[in-house]
Amino acid sequence: MPTYIYAITDAGHPLPLDGLRGVGDPPADLRILRTDRLAAVVSDAPEGLRAKRRDVLAHQGVLEALMGQGATLPMRFGLVGPADEEVTAALEREADAYGKRLAELDGQVEYNLKAGRDEDDLLREIMTESQEIRQLNERARAQGSHDDRLALGEMVAQEVSARHAREAEEVAGRLAGAATRSSSAEPGPQHFLNLSFLVPRAEADAFVEAVRREAETRGDAYTYTLTGPLPPYSFV
Repeated sequence: MPTYIYAITDAGHPLPLDGLRGVGDPPADLRILRTDRLAAVVSDAPEGLRAKRRDVLAHQGVLEALMGQGATLPMRFGLVGPADEEVTAALEREADAYGKRLAELDGQVEYNLKAGRDEDDLLREIMTESQEIRQLNERARAQGSHDDRLALGEMVAQEVSARHAREAEEVAGRLAGAATRSSSAEPGPQHFLNLSFLVPRAEADAFVEAVRREAETRGDAYTYTLTGPLPPYSFV
């Protein structure tokens, strides 16, 4: 039977699984696969598993219980191995890599930051600061040329992209000193930044405060959404 994998820990990590249940309906019983150096918390993988709220919460509950006891490699929801034997073999084969990553994550949590900017505010800035775009805009409005309108749209889009990239780099640079590491992901259409930070748990309050100051500095035209603390998925 396929094996559903919740997390990997050191072999000596406390594994408080009493009262916890796994994914599925009825909930699967949790069990532990061990090698000399590592342990994996697993269960049978139910057929047709989907990201229902019940199952996502069960997965999250296992991770939270393990992370409360020390460094844990959290697996993303839905990760399934062929069988217990193959999972155990992978633990043995990748023991050095997993051990190194556990050491890196010890005492760390993840925060995700998304940042966006009001589109009208950005366009006003571009029109004010770019004489070339301003002149092309005036010519396109006066003459109604399709080519001018097309060129204007391309030029504005390029400028928006460049300014978003520059602002993302600036924000990441200012917050880098408050985190151990960062990991960038593709921002959504309403954002210019989607960045995850690995933060020492003992310094989480200081990191949150650094983000708050950054948001205040940017002003009302910007929206900052900070989520965490989370299991360090982005750094596994």
